[in-house]
Amino acid sequence: MSRPKRGLLSPLPLRARVILTFTLGTVLLAAFLVSTTYWLSRESMLRQRETASRTQFFANARQIQGQLRFPNPDFNLLLESLPSVSGSRSIVRTGSNRWYTNSLVPADLPSELVETVSGSPQAQSMRYQLLGKPHLALGIRLRPTEVSTVSDVAYFEVVPLAEIDDTLNSLGIILLVGAVVVVAIGAGIGISASGRFIQPLAEISSAATSIARGRFATRIDRIDDPDLVGIVDSFNEMAQAMETRIARDARFASDVSHELRSPLMTLRASIDVMQSRRDELSERASAALELLSGEVDRFEHLVQDLLEISQSDAGAMESGLVNISELVARTVERLDRQPPVYVDEELESQLVIGDKRRLVQVIENLLTNATKYAGGAVAVRLQRDDNKVVIRVEDEGPGVAPSERELIFERFTRGAAARNRGSGDGAGLGLALVHEHVARHGGQVRVEARPDGERGAVFVVELPLAGQR
Repeated sequence: MSRPKRGLLSPLPLRARVILTFTLGTVLLAAFLVSTTYWLSRESMLRQRETASRTQFFANARQIQGQLRFPNPDFNLLLESLPSVSGSRSIVRTGSNRWYTNSLVPADLPSELVETVSGSPQAQSMRYQLLGKPHLALGIRLRPTEVSTVSDVAYFEVVPLAEIDDTLNSLGIILLVGAVVVVAIGAGIGISASGRFIQPLAEISSAATSIARGRFATRIDRIDDPDLVGIVDSFNEMAQAMETRIARDARFASDVSHELRSPLMTLRASIDVMQSRRDELSERASAALELLSGEVDRFEHLVQDLLEISQSDAGAMESGLVNISELVARTVERLDRQPPVYVDEELESQLVIGDKRRLVQVIENLLTNATKYAGGAVAVRLQRDDNKVVIRVEDEGPGVAPSERELIFERFTRGAAARNRGSGDGAGLGLALVHEHVARHGGQVRVEARPDGERGAVFVVELPLAGQR
C-alpha cells in the first residue's frame, strides 16, 4: 500500500506550520489588496487625466478649426494663445508637411500616431514613452474651408504623465509599507493563535511523557474548547484504564511472588538439611541435589526480580538528591573483582534526583551481567554530556549483536551469551529492571560496541542531572 505524499510543510513542526500558514495567507491577501488597489488607482488617475486632456484637446482643436475659415491663419500666434492642461504642448502640421510649434518638434510625436491620424477622420490617442517619461499624445485631422490657403491640417497635443507616475510610485511605497505592517500583524496573530492551538496538544504530549516515565496518576485538566474536550476526555480515560490495568497486573505479580516465598523457604530449608548430610548420599543423588540447589537459587532470584518489577510497574519510587559518582564508587567497592572507575572532575559534586536503592540496583545489575556473561567489567566511566550524566560499563566479553541490542532489555529475554542454562542463573529480568528503573528516572539505557574497536560491549546509562530535566 503506497503512502500518501507529504506536503512541502510536512517536515516542519506543527506550530511552525500554523504560523507559516497564517503568514503566507496574510502575504497573499496583502499582495492581492496592494496590486488591486494600485491597479485601480492607476487606471482611475490615468482615466481622469485622459478625460480632462481630451476635453481640453477638443476645445483647442475647435479654436484652430475656427481659424481655418480665414485665408492665412497665423498658427504660431494661435498655438501661443491656446490654454494648457498640466503642461501640455501643441503642434500643427499642414499638407505641405510643414510644422508649426512653440515647444514640440515632430520627432517628439510617435510615428504610429501621425500615420493613423493622417488616414483617419477620427481623433486618435496613444500612451508612449518620451525621454523615459510617460506621455499621452492626441491627434485629429481638421477640415480647412475653401477660402483657406492650407490643406490637410492635423492638430496634435502631447500631455506629460510624469506627475501621475510619481504619485503612483509614492502610492506604491505606501501600499508596500502597509502590506509589510499587515503581514507582521498576521504573523503575530499566527504566533498567538498557534500558541493557543498547540497548548492543549503540548499538555497531552507532556502528560504522555509523564505517564511513560511511570507517573501513572498524571491527567490533563479539562479545557473549554469543545473541539478538544473529546480528545482530553479520551486521553484521561485511557490513562485511567492503563493505570488500573498496570496496578492490577503489578498487584497480581506481587501477590504471586509473596505466595511463592513460603514454599521457596521450605525448599531452601530442606535443601540445606540435605546439604548437611551430603556425605551420606550417593554420587547420583548428590549431583541431583546440586542441580536442585541451583534451580532453587535461580527461582529465588526470579521471585525477587518479579517483586522489583511489580513495584516498578506500580510506580512507587522514593526520590531524593543522589551524588551519582559516590553511589557508583561505593557500588563497585562491593564487588570481589573491582573494575577501575573513571570520573570527570566536573561530575564529582553533581547530583541526580532519584531513588537511591534503585540506582544502586541499576549499577549492580550491569556489573553482575558483565560478571556472568563477559568475565566481569573492565572499566566504569562517568562523563558529563551537556545536562546529563553518562555512565559507561565496559567489558571484554563476546559483545552483543546489533540485532539483540534492544531485545535484551525486554522482560524474560536473554542474549546469545546467556541462552545456555549453564552460563548463569538469570531469568532475563536483570536488564529489564535496569531499563525500567532508568526510564522511571527520565533517562535512557542502551548497549553498543566498544568505541576503541576492542572486543566487548559497553552498557550506557544516561540520567538527567538535578534541575536539568
